[in-house]
Amino acid sequence: MAITRFKRIRQSLEELFPERHLYVRSGGEMRGYVFSTGKQLMCATGVAAAALWMGVCTAAMLINVLSVSSTDQMVIKQKAYYERLNADRQARLNSAVAQLSASSGSLDELASSVEKRHAALALLVSDFKGVPGAAQALQVGKPHVLGASPVERIQATRMDQERLIDAAETFAKSRAERLRLAMRMAGLDAGAFTSRDGGSSLGGPLIEAKDPRALAAVLDVDEDFAGRIQHAATDMSDMRQLSAASQQLPFYRPTNNPALSSSYGVRFDPFTHRPAFHSGLDFPGAFYTPIMATAPGVVSYVGVRSGYGNVVEIDHGAGFKTRYAHLQAASVRVGQRVAIGQRIAAMGSTGRSTGPHLHYEVWVNGRAQNPNRFLKAGEYVQQAS
Repeated sequence: MAITRFKRIRQSLEELFPERHLYVRSGGEMRGYVFSTGKQLMCATGVAAAALWMGVCTAAMLINVLSVSSTDQMVIKQKAYYERLNADRQARLNSAVAQLSASSGSLDELASSVEKRHAALALLVSDFKGVPGAAQALQVGKPHVLGASPVERIQATRMDQERLIDAAETFAKSRAERLRLAMRMAGLDAGAFTSRDGGSSLGGPLIEAKDPRALAAVLDVDEDFAGRIQHAATDMSDMRQLSAASQQLPFYRPTNNPALSSSYGVRFDPFTHRPAFHSGLDFPGAFYTPIMATAPGVVSYVGVRSGYGNVVEIDHGAGFKTRYAHLQAASVRVGQRVAIGQRIAAMGSTGRSTGPHLHYEVWVNGRAQNPNRFLKAGEYVQQAS
């Protein structure tokens, strides 16, 4: 059966590619060439393979050209963003140059505009005093060039003012965003620690953030520049409020030992060897290792609690409380005000404990929270400082 089928296939190929003869006459001589079925089949196979390879390559090139990956799209978006940013800055430069040209050399008006902007910037920059990194970020340049004309010097000063207000906006916003992220890491709402109801303070007057025209009138500058001053001042106000709030929250470590022997959540109880909820963090250490307050506050309890042994509890206000347990001895008394990092006790192994360690808890509005989130938020805040 197989032999019959093979013969049929061979017969079909011979009919499709019959033996062909080619005669070539050259220089009075006649030469003949015979193209058998096998040779014709080999040539046809080669041509088909070449056509298939060219088709595959062409399709791959088309797919590569037409398809745009997500990374390419991100690069395109970033490029478009920076192009818009550069166009905006170029438009501001063109506006400044047009104003200089339209003034027809009226140096008094230009000098007055520069002085008013400098006064507004002085109010803003003064609000940044004492903020780490602000002095370097908001360093005033030296726009005056020897031999330049008065108009060129004024233009250079205006451009340096633009650079300074850009730096102020970026600096304040980035610091405020880092502090907001730290709050979110701790599971807190950053909006609860910022207040906009009174407006932003600039040199005494309180200007409503929704109306930059009022600020422009007070500072006697153009509305666009006043709006940018307002944005920077608002971000600066948020940054100060969030920074002040972070200094009142338990964002700092209770011991110098970064190791943990037990985390927050369900674990196997060391006494019953059954799953049980652990409401804090355990820091191992030696007897009498110093224990520090993780935030400023008032000592609300010093004594013994069932299972905890010797305990110190600190009320930090706004519903925040910390508990330090299994202590060997306490260094504070009830009603005493303590600061961040102040020694409040010594590590021990009192109460339901298998060895010397600190059991540390964070409570918010009467509910135990994961202290590890607050510690990570504190590390992020310290990096932002």
